[in-house]
Amino acid sequence: MELFEYDRKEGVAPLCGVDEAGRGPLAGPVYAAAVILDPAVPIPGLNDSKKLTAKRREELDREIREKAAAFSVASASVEEIEQLNILQASLLAMRRAVEGLAVRPALVLVDGNRTLRLEDIHSRCLVKGDATSACVAAASVLAKVARDRHMLQLERQYPQYQFARHKGYGTALHYQLLDQYGPCPAHRPSFLRTYQPGREDARAVRGRLGEQAAEDWLTQRGWEILERNYRCPWGELDRIARKEGLLAFVEVKTRTEGAPAAAREAVGPAKQKRLLRAALTYLQEHPGRLQPRFDVAEVYLSKGKPPAFVRINYLENAFDGSGLDASL
Repeated sequence: MELFEYDRKEGVAPLCGVDEAGRGPLAGPVYAAAVILDPAVPIPGLNDSKKLTAKRREELDREIREKAAAFSVASASVEEIEQLNILQASLLAMRRAVEGLAVRPALVLVDGNRTLRLEDIHSRCLVKGDATSACVAAASVLAKVARDRHMLQLERQYPQYQFARHKGYGTALHYQLLDQYGPCPAHRPSFLRTYQPGREDARAVRGRLGEQAAEDWLTQRGWEILERNYRCPWGELDRIARKEGLLAFVEVKTRTEGAPAAAREAVGPAKQKRLLRAALTYLQEHPGRLQPRFDVAEVYLSKGKPPAFVRINYLENAFDGSGLDASL
């Protein structure tokens, strides 16, 4: 209940938390939510939406709506994203959410490093607010669930893009479907400016298909994908996944079937050191109680054009003696 303790120490009532969902995807609106919780009615298990499974988010979404003193969900359309840019559209969605509250807040905590311009209402930014404040965490859950539901609606409208699977993010599958069908009205044109259909070289195509194959393998076995291609100054982590108290940093290596060298041989000591530093950066940004480990997914594709998935070797705890646990 540390998040509720933070809100209590603010000493302000009514206290409102605001967060958004959907700044990064290639398609769909950006959503935001504003929540004022009842201090007398805590919600056990409330946390940053990124640290929750989809099922748990749905459960908390219902509980927040039942127990909150006030809540509001709003969005900014693809057209507004194009007119304003994604940052300003996100701020617009958050302002709309606050303005839609039935209770006027005394203070608004805004997740991130930007405040809101609100008439006669004070706002303050709170970096990593969704992992710090209960009301911001609640807003992150409502915004995420609302956007995911909208992407399910887009799936029914544009089934060829499989929006239910990737939620509009730039996954290998999404780019593959863009290659096949081109963009639709739900896509954000400004997010596709550097996209060139069919212009990827063979290595890029192979890597993209390999990462998607590894992700599919993980999700079929109950893993939840928390991050795709997480980037920091130390490098990139292909996939970060969670399952039953475990947090896996998954390095995906793709080869053509019959290649003389095993894919894992590309992850040498220098590469492992960079991945360790990237993982530690992620853990500092997302503190929690999950047991971390490094895995390597060796994906093998066919030699034909286009290449197709053949098989996968999944290596758990692939970096023996990585020092990850000792560094925490």
